[in-house]
Amino acid sequence: MRYYATASGPRVAEAIDAGLLGMIASPAAGNLVRPGWHWCADNNCYTGRYPGDQAYLRWLHRHTVHVDRCAFATAPDVVADAAATLARSVPILGPIRALGYPAALVFQDGIEHLPIPWDEFDVAFLGGSTTWKLGPAASDLAAEARRRGTPVHLGRVNSLRRLHHAARIGATSVDGTLLAFGPDRHLPRLLRWLQQIQPSPTGATAPAASDGPL
Repeated sequence: MRYYATASGPRVAEAIDAGLLGMIASPAAGNLVRPGWHWCADNNCYTGRYPGDQAYLRWLHRHTVHVDRCAFATAPDVVADAAATLARSVPILGPIRALGYPAALVFQDGIEHLPIPWDEFDVAFLGGSTTWKLGPAASDLAAEARRRGTPVHLGRVNSLRRLHHAARIGATSVDGTLLAFGPDRHLPRLLRWLQQIQPSPTGATAPAASDGPL
């Protein structure tokens, strides 16, 4: 499982250089993707700083030199509102793909009750409210995505327990803001967590610890 983090400080950059982490980049953050880095593109809708469709596509276009190592670019979404998200996202999925990026649809609360355009996106990004994305509907959708061969990403993962949850539902990647605050202090702990969730030879992961809330 790859953890995408903000490149906060030289030690985090070294971990990304070494392939231990990936970088999450966004228009509002203004962070630069270095050659060779694994990364993903976020739209900033969660923080209310989405620049608009055309500005976002222009930003993605400027980063196409690094597109071969980009896991996905998220289409614009509306937090906790699946119907509004689909209306906003579907027109942009094609243009994201046309730039060479795998397009991610951010799953929001209630999408389980709506037609999901599975053929129009490449990554299922589990967003939404905390209660929804950690609940049974999101887990069922993750299972359906895996059945279809669509990678699953879980957003806002800042604890070991949540990393274990991501592993249980079959997520191939996660992101979080843990390293944006005290990166030198949190980086060793995060790398230790990532080691702990690696499957054993029997295919099982270590039991979840109580290091942070779910």
